Amino acid sequence: MSVNESLTAPPASRLAPPAVLRAGRFSLPLERPLIMGIVNVTPDSFSEGGRFFDAGRALDHARQLIEEGADILDIGGESSRPGAEPVDVAEELRRVLPVLEKLAELLVPVSVDTCKPEVMRRAISAGASMINDIFALRADGALEAVAESNAAVCLMHMQGAPRTMQQAPHYRDVVGEVETFLAERAEAAMAAGIAHDRIALDPGFGFGKTPQHNLELIRALPRLREAGFTLLAGLSRKALLGKIVGREAAQRVNASAAGAMLAAQRGASIVRVHDVAATRDCLLVLRAIDDETFSLS
Repeated sequence: MSVNESLTAPPASRLAPPAVLRAGRFSLPLERPLIMGIVNVTPDSFSEGGRFFDAGRALDHARQLIEEGADILDIGGESSRPGAEPVDVAEELRRVLPVLEKLAELLVPVSVDTCKPEVMRRAISAGASMINDIFALRADGALEAVAESNAAVCLMHMQGAPRTMQQAPHYRDVVGEVETFLAERAEAAMAAGIAHDRIALDPGFGFGKTPQHNLELIRALPRLREAGFTLLAGLSRKALLGKIVGREAAQRVNASAAGAMLAAQRGASIVRVHDVAATRDCLLVLRAIDDETFSLS
């Protein structure tokens, strides 16, 4: 879609959900929920505690996630956990590029979790098919960095910044405010020349939200889906689940798989998860029950 075409596109509320997500050289059918496997190459991940900070271990982990059923891999070189401090461009590239360059050779699209335009450009040049941006392309030059490519993008809602976002989250209407923000960012992306079928929206569970806010947003996923974009849900191992089941991050596999299944049932086309095998099994059961043509014979 050209810039001129995108400027005349219908408002987000009138768009039909895309049948595929176009991400670089990949065209991903959305008739079933896709699993995005998380590969954190950071020393301070809230969930893995830096286990995959080493590039070799990160590559091994990524290959394991593919074997378990990941449809997309998401590499992050900067922690976005509550209280996290930012890293500079050079350090983020040093962490991400060696892993990305190896994974780009595989037959699975690779997403890079970054909010820095320079990292976006370098990652796309190195083979990234998607950019996952917690700041929703609001940094100067970010819209252009993605629009110049054929990569997909995920636009996420976050109140505040990772360092301070959980100190005192407050909304008058969390669902309405998230819905409005995502619609506005999607419109901005299309106006910049990013086609509708290259855009995913993420309500940002745990990013400047209380547990109650998160529950309201999970219940509202069908409403958020009505915007007509691919919807991504990232509930994996989040504090909300820990509060519900009373377990630490590494012991939230079952709760995370349940959260992913419920998000998919409510309209999420992509679920971003640490535990791919457990999520895959849950989604297969959900599909078997929901698909009246499914047969075990």
